Parts: sequence; C-alpha cells; structure tokens
Amino acid sequence: MGITYADIEVENLFQKRRISTKALVDSGSVFLTVPEHLSLQLGFDTEEVSVREIILADGSRKAVPMIGPLRVYFADRYCDLSAFVLGDEPLFGAVPMEMMDLVLHPATQTLRVNPESPFVPVALAK
Repeated sequence: MGITYADIEVENLFQKRRISTKALVDSGSVFLTVPEHLSLQLGFDTEEVSVREIILADGSRKAVPMIGPLRVYFADRYCDLSAFVLGDEPLFGAVPMEMMDLVLHPATQTLRVNPESPFVPVALAK
C-alpha cells in the first residue's frame, strides 16, 4: 500500500473558474478539502464564506472556511459539493468518491470508476 493521488478538476459554479489539480485520495477522510491558494484561484474570498468547525484526525477541533458550490470532475464523472479550506494540498475524501461511484485500489495506488457501474454512477440511497 502507498499514497494515492488522482488528477481532478475543481470548478467554482458561480464564476465558472475551473482548475486542474492533483489531490491526495483518502478513503479515511470524509470531505473534499482544498488549500487556500486553490480557493483563491477559484475566485473565493475566504473572509466572506461560511465557517465550519471540523474535527481533525488527531481529535482537535478547528474552525475553517467552507467554499462552494463546487463541481468536481474525475474520469467522465462529476459531483457538486462544498469543500473545506484546509491544508497544503487538495484532499479527496469518501463523500466525493461515493457521489461519483469511484473505487480506491490501494495496492495499485489508483482511483477508478466502479467496474460494476462503468457507464453511470450508482448510489446507495437506503
């Protein structure tokens, strides 16, 4: 096993600014996070957005800006969501993976479209 990165695109749906970036894929994390410089490139002012309190992996709490709406693209799929502004690189968590029906393969260090639904993303709604 190792560290997995994926090439994604992130778009500010209000300003239609779209950026390609490499994101750390972590199925143990929940949400999408982006660093402040990426948030600014997308056209968000982190002083004028919502703030949420989050719990970090070490159990500590931190108030961070939340930006959106965003559209995130991977392969031929996309999802719409918000992101927390945090860290020094984008982090792609379980929520966008589930929304796009993607599968993480740690042994090959790849993120892929679910082979059981190769054409249309499927979501569990129960």
